[in-house]
Amino acid sequence: MSIEAVRNALLWCTVINVTLLVVWSLLLVLPHDWLYRLTSRRFRLTAEQFDIINFAGIVLYKLAILFFNLVPYIALRIVG
Repeated sequence: MSIEAVRNALLWCTVINVTLLVVWSLLLVLPHDWLYRLTSRRFRLTAEQFDIINFAGIVLYKLAILFFNLVPYIALRIVG
C-alpha cells in the first residue's frame, strides 16, 4: 500500500468521523428534550448526567479523531 493511498484513507476517515461528530452534536443541541426522554426510558439518568455523558463522549470522540486520523494525515502530508 502506498503512502498516497494511506493519506487518502486517513483523509476520508477524518471527513466521515467529523461528519458523525457534527451529527451527534446537533442531535444533542437541537432535539435535546426528545433525545433525553428517549434515553431516560431505558436508563435512569438526570438531565445533567445525560448532558455530562454526551459531552464527555463528544470530547473523547473528537480527541480520537484528532490523534488517530488527523495527526497521522498531517504527518504523511509533511513526509510526502
